[in-house]
Amino acid sequence: MNYPVKPGGLTTTAAPAYQSGFGNGFETEALPGALPVGRNSPQRCAYGLYAEQISGSPFTAPRAANERSWLYRIRPTVAHWGEFRRADAGLWRTAPCTEAEMPPAPLRWDPVPLPTEEMDFLGGVRTVTTAGDAAARSGMAAHLYVATRSMRDEYFYNADGEMLFVPQQGALRLWTEFGIIDAAPGEIAVVPRGVKLRVELPAGPARGYLCENYGAALTLPERGPIGANCLANPRDFLTPVAAYEDREAPSRLVVKWGGAMWAAEIGQSPLDVVAWHGNYAPYKYDLRRFSPVGPLLFDHADPSIYTTLTSGSETPGTANIDFVVFPDRWAVAEDTFRPPWYHMNVMSEFMGLIYGQYDAKPQGFVPGGFSLHNAMLPHGPDAEAFEAASNAELKPHKLEGTMAFMLETRFPQQVTAWAAGLPQLQRDYGSYGSRLRKRFDPSRP
Repeated sequence: MNYPVKPGGLTTTAAPAYQSGFGNGFETEALPGALPVGRNSPQRCAYGLYAEQISGSPFTAPRAANERSWLYRIRPTVAHWGEFRRADAGLWRTAPCTEAEMPPAPLRWDPVPLPTEEMDFLGGVRTVTTAGDAAARSGMAAHLYVATRSMRDEYFYNADGEMLFVPQQGALRLWTEFGIIDAAPGEIAVVPRGVKLRVELPAGPARGYLCENYGAALTLPERGPIGANCLANPRDFLTPVAAYEDREAPSRLVVKWGGAMWAAEIGQSPLDVVAWHGNYAPYKYDLRRFSPVGPLLFDHADPSIYTTLTSGSETPGTANIDFVVFPDRWAVAEDTFRPPWYHMNVMSEFMGLIYGQYDAKPQGFVPGGFSLHNAMLPHGPDAEAFEAASNAELKPHKLEGTMAFMLETRFPQQVTAWAAGLPQLQRDYGSYGSRLRKRFDPSRP
C-alpha cells in the first residue's frame, strides 16, 4: 500500500495500516513484487530499488536477540547524505550531563504549557533528566516534547538511542521510513535507533513525554510465575506496513550522534522505503490493552507487576529501563494498605501522568506533570492519601479513568538546568513527608 503525499511532503488523511505482533519477522511491500522472495540482496532489485540492511544488534548476536531489517528503497541512506554541520540542540541534553546541583529530595513539576510561537517536535524537546552514559550504551534520558506545528521538509534520526513516545495531549503522526504510525494519548510508540522519521501533528498542538533509551532495546518482560497470559500481550503491538515518499525537493536531514545535533541539506525525502522485511522496526501499543495482575487476598505487590516494556542490563534482574504503567484496575486486597507503601529504592523513578488521578498522590500531581524520586531517596503516599487509605472501607474498589507511567532505571538521574529552573517546579514538594503526623501510642496496640 502506498500512501500518497500532498505538496510539501505532508501525508493525506488516509489511516495507517499495521501488522500485529511483537518482534515478529515482518514483511511488507507498497508495490507488488517490490520485496525479493527467497533472498535479501538480489543482483537487481525490482523497480530499480536499492537493498539496504539496518542492524539493531551485532551481526553475531544470538538468534533470539538478533535484530535486523532489509529495506528496499529508492536511494540508499548514503545517498541521502550531505555536508553535515553542527546544529543547535536547543534544550535536548545527553548523558552524562551534570548542569544543576539539586538537594537529595523528591521533586515534582506542574505541566509545562504549550508554546505560543510556532515550534516543531525537534525544537520542542526539553530534557528533564539524564542517566548513565550514551557513549557506553547504558542509561536513558527523560524528556518532554511540546510542538505547535508539523515538521516541514525536515527529517530526523537518533543514532544515540531508541525513542519511546508517550503522548499526553494531542496526537502524533510518525512518518517513518518503515511506514506511518499514529499515536494518541493513551498509546505509546517506539522508534528504534537509527530509523528516520518526520513528526506531524494531525490534530493540532501536542505535548508528551519522550524516553531516550541508550541501552538494550526495549522488549517484553518475562512473566515468571504469572505464566503465559496477562500484562502486555504480543498480539497488541502494531508495526506499520510499508509506505514511501517519492519526493524530490530541498530537504534537511538532522542526525543526533554522539550527543550532538548535525544537519545537512539534501535534495529529496529519505522516507523512500518501498518494501521491507525483518524484526527491527518501529511499533505502537495501546496502554489500555495492558492486562494488570495484583494481590487477590492481602498485601501490596511490587510495582514491577505493571512493567510493560523493559531494557535489560548485564546484571540479571536489574533493568537499564523499566517502562511501567498504572492503568484502570481493581483493588480488592483485605486488611491491606492499598496505595504504594513508603520505601527507598536503589532504582530511580521518573513518573508522568497522562490522564486521570494517581492514587498515591491525589493532590498536586496532574496530567502533564512529572516527578522524580531518585535512587535511595524516601518517598510514598502524601498525608491525604495515607489518611484516606488507612480509614477506607476495604470493599472492592475500581480505579478508573487513570493512566500514569514510570521510567525506572538503575542509574541516578541528573536534573538539567532547564528543569531545575522551571517555574513549574513545586518548591515545597520535597517536604510533603513533614505533614505526616506522629501516630505512635505505646499504650494502644
